[in-house]
Amino acid sequence: MGRKRSTKPTSFDIAYLAGVSQPTVSRALRGSKSVSLATRQRIEQIARELNYSVDKNASSLRSQRANTIALLFFEDPTPDGANINPFFLAMLGAITRASANRGLDLLISFQKMEDDWHVRYQDSHRADGLILLGYGDYTLYEKRLNQLVASDTHFVRWGSVGDDNIGATVGSDNFGAGRQAGEHLLSLGRRRIAFLGQADEHYPEFAERYRGLCAALAEAGEAPDPALQADALSSEEDGRGAVARLLESGARFDAVFAASDLIAIGALQALGEAGMAVPQDIAVMGFDNIPAASLTNPPLTTLVQDLKTGGELLVETLIAQIEGRSVPAPTIPARLVVRRSTTG
Repeated sequence: MGRKRSTKPTSFDIAYLAGVSQPTVSRALRGSKSVSLATRQRIEQIARELNYSVDKNASSLRSQRANTIALLFFEDPTPDGANINPFFLAMLGAITRASANRGLDLLISFQKMEDDWHVRYQDSHRADGLILLGYGDYTLYEKRLNQLVASDTHFVRWGSVGDDNIGATVGSDNFGAGRQAGEHLLSLGRRRIAFLGQADEHYPEFAERYRGLCAALAEAGEAPDPALQADALSSEEDGRGAVARLLESGARFDAVFAASDLIAIGALQALGEAGMAVPQDIAVMGFDNIPAASLTNPPLTTLVQDLKTGGELLVETLIAQIEGRSVPAPTIPARLVVRRSTTG
């Protein structure tokens, strides 16, 4: 049985006849390029045949801003079961203050990657746009970003900034930070520097930090040794495991640059259990400057990402997108914090 249409045609009637969703009809009639030309023309033809006209009052109501943005954390395995990377928790305060300074309410939620989270926020008009923090394997996350672009969702994420970014991205200069790490360790006479972190397309921020380290080594006349790169994700357990594998392999190294502080903390534990003195035998440094970094034994040398500037830029970039202004793709320099894990 066919769908019974009311006297006055609606966008749902068009969606039924065109075999598409109602949001697709709305985007097509707005001229959105996220809808293919053929589909857009088919929808426009059906609208003409039905003598459909846009309800300007309803359209105006839908276009009103909620003056609310949503901050979505994605699951990231942690020892305490919180599943939120401590670095992103530290950024929360900066985002909250930046939102308040712009007169915006902030919704905060924890989302799983498989959830249809964007539908519950911008599509339902609960929020004008989304800030995304954390993503795990980028090759899996990439599909969801493309879905957000296709649905005209306003969003900005914290991550690796590059020419091939999907949507708006704010992030640290990971390559420059990796170079700083290498230069610091080289200045201390360290030449065999191990990198702990998965350095490939699955984790582009880690890959950029590793590239920066390799650049510093090459500039110092030291050939980077692929055997000293050990995969590790952002957890203490991964850091312990990566160091254990390096030691078992017999690889020679006199320093460790870990792609995150959590990995570095695990490395410190593994080296201590193996009877290695830090930094006398092996210097260790991390990345992020989470609160625990200053409490390790010895305190951890690390690189600081500018959380205040990062939070402000995430909010400002999202607002620019919502308001139809040009959206920058800024990178933020990282700052070296030297503690006793490298200098004794």
